[in-house]
Amino acid sequence: MTKPKASEPSYEEALEQLESIVTKMEDGDVPLAELLTQFEQGTKLLKQCEDRLKEAELRIEKLKRNKDGSDSFEPFEMTDQDD
Repeated sequence: MTKPKASEPSYEEALEQLESIVTKMEDGDVPLAELLTQFEQGTKLLKQCEDRLKEAELRIEKLKRNKDGSDSFEPFEMTDQDD
């Protein structure tokens, strides 16, 4: 799994920042120039979160093993019980 760069927030931090940006945007009290800056930042944070989730999914797939010890790369699917 690729480690985040030192300047990048953890998944949880990025998600928290993204949620804060969305809340500010939904409130409608943000000037246009700041809104654009916040949108750009939010887009970067969303990409970071998506990348980390994809990496986690790949790790889960890699960790699945067949009975004979060989790797089994089955797609990871969430069920209602996983939520």
